[in-house]
Amino acid sequence: MLRPSPFQLFNNRYRTRKIPRKTHRSFLCYVFDVRETPLLVTEIFHSLQGETSLVGVPFVFVRLTGCNLRCAYCDSAYAFKGGTKYSIAEILEKVAEFKTKHVLLTGGEPLLQRPVPELASALARAGHAVSIETHGEASIEKVAPHARIIMDVKTPASKMNRGNWRANLPHLKAGDEVKFVIASPEDYAWARGVLRETDFPTSEILFSPVMRTSGSPGDFPGVDPTWLAERILEDRLPVRMQVQLHKILWGNDRRGV
Repeated sequence: MLRPSPFQLFNNRYRTRKIPRKTHRSFLCYVFDVRETPLLVTEIFHSLQGETSLVGVPFVFVRLTGCNLRCAYCDSAYAFKGGTKYSIAEILEKVAEFKTKHVLLTGGEPLLQRPVPELASALARAGHAVSIETHGEASIEKVAPHARIIMDVKTPASKMNRGNWRANLPHLKAGDEVKFVIASPEDYAWARGVLRETDFPTSEILFSPVMRTSGSPGDFPGVDPTWLAERILEDRLPVRMQVQLHKILWGNDRRGV
């Protein structure tokens, strides 16, 4: 008999089956109940993490399809529609090909797809360090135990700052990260106020500038990152400023990086 793999053990809701000795390539087909709900995936790729406290670290990115927000400066609108159906087993198999510890579930908005908690659990049981990027408007309660959460707090320039992220505060934990995308001086002043009046459960707060470049979606004006750095220092804010490393290395428009 083949030895059980982490794929078999990820969730007791799925039934394992006896695996024929002669079957190897289709091994995963025997492990999971074929009735599981598929996920819609825009792309799976291997690159350096361009953001968060793990910037520069190799990751496998699983970009899921669909989003219920339309942020003014969105740089991944291609993930709003389309996508290819993958089972959890197929995603695990694809991720395993890259032999990389860290996996990021992103979008779009990954938490709109019902099987994401099971996917996060499966990846964790397979030995991966799982991160999930979310716009903050969907509940993180079911995925928080299995992953490092990177939660956006939408600023006014996004045109999507509904404030629903506050419902997720009780589910954040040490090691999670909260991100403010700063697209204007008004965004900065607003984010500074939120930071000072909110007791975040994590100390890892990210300020990320929308950089002023003609390559931005809709030529969005953005802010000068030097200006943002100077404001953070002047106001003594306990935040981490980040710029998007992948865009510095490969430009604004290249996908799969």
